Amino acid sequence: MYAISLGDDGAELRPLEPWQAEEFLAHVDRGREFIGQYNALPDVVADLESSRAFLQAYADKAAADAGRLHGIWTDGKLVGAVLFRRMDAEQGTAEAGCWLEPSAVGKGLVTRAARVIIDWAVEERGIHRVEWWVSAANEPSIAVARRLGMTKDGVLRESYLYRGRRHDEEVWSVLAPQWRAGKRAS
Repeated sequence: MYAISLGDDGAELRPLEPWQAEEFLAHVDRGREFIGQYNALPDVVADLESSRAFLQAYADKAAADAGRLHGIWTDGKLVGAVLFRRMDAEQGTAEAGCWLEPSAVGKGLVTRAARVIIDWAVEERGIHRVEWWVSAANEPSIAVARRLGMTKDGVLRESYLYRGRRHDEEVWSVLAPQWRAGKRAS
């Protein structure tokens, strides 16, 4: 398995695979309440069987070139993930997402990891448009979209039913030419 360094702090990005279901479940358990504020992952991953099924679903997406899931590790401990929830190479579109457990917040890990996967999608897979769908109340995730150079496309009012309540979702995106220009500028 490969690992991509996310900087001098020892953080790294690696694929998450079904054989890591126990470690993944432990990670979700550590962050269950925090992650669950805006993300349904803790409702989906409740035990070892559902953890393995979730990871297998992403392994299947990767095999079909329809999505990817990468874990973020610090000091050998899984603390979060970035992913392409969906990816359509033929259309040139992908939807990126993320989560972290509380111990990893505020260190720039998601921004650094998202840059790696977005760059891969644009440069290696020919993706033209990368989207970032986020609850309008999730300020930290919106801040990541801004740091990634994304543009707010709009708000889908009350489009997401989550835990019995309707939430507004914001859609942010970056296009391949903007991504490349941003890389050159930095």
